[in-house]
Amino acid sequence: MKESNIPVLYEDDWLLIVDKPSGLLTIPTPKNESRTLTSILNADSKSKGLSYRLHPCHRLDRETSGLIIYAKGKSAQKKMMELFKQKKIKKTYIAFVQGKLPLDRGDIGYPIDGRDALTEYRVLEIRKNFSILKITPLTGRTNQIRIHFKDIGHPLVGEAKFAFRRDYLLKAKRICLHAKELQFIHPITNKNISLDSELPRDLLKFLEDHS
Repeated sequence: MKESNIPVLYEDDWLLIVDKPSGLLTIPTPKNESRTLTSILNADSKSKGLSYRLHPCHRLDRETSGLIIYAKGKSAQKKMMELFKQKKIKKTYIAFVQGKLPLDRGDIGYPIDGRDALTEYRVLEIRKNFSILKITPLTGRTNQIRIHFKDIGHPLVGEAKFAFRRDYLLKAKRICLHAKELQFIHPITNKNISLDSELPRDLLKFLEDHS
C-alpha cells in the first residue's frame, strides 16, 4: 500500500507508520516550507475524505530515510509521545561512518546541549574507508547520532552540518543514515509492533559502488 508514493508499512485505526524517503522534511522549519512529509500525508487523507489529521510522533532529518510514526489525531499522538518519554520505543538505524572504529561495539555518552545522551552501536561490516553500523539511540536528542559520531572522530558519510566534507575522501550525496527498525507495544491495542524497513536504493547503490 502506498500513500502518494510514500510506502506505508503499518496502519490501524490509530497509527500510520511510513517509510520516509530522503530529501523530505517531517514538518516545516521556520522557513515554512509547504511540501513536507506531514503535508503530503494529510493532503492525501483529505483527498480520500478522511476526517482525522495525521500528527508525527517523532522526527527524522530531511536527509535521513526510514520508519516514522504518525498518529491519527491528538489523543493517539499523546499516547505515543508518552511511550517515547518512557523510552518504551526501540529505534534502530543503519549508518555508514567514516573510517574504522577501534571497537566492534560500544556506546557513546557525550552530553548534547548540556543534556544526557547515550548511543549504542555495533559494527556490522568494515569496508575500505568506512564502516557499516547498527545504531540504537537510548535517548532522543536532536541530531544525536550525527553529533555523537562526529564527537568520536567518525562522522557519518555525507555529513556536512557537523563535519567538513573536505576533510574526508569518501563522499555521498546525503548523510548515510536510515531508520531501519521500530519496536514497541501499541498503547491502545497492546499489540507488539515490530517493523523493518529495507535500505533504500541510493544507499544500496552506494554499497555497490564501494564494495
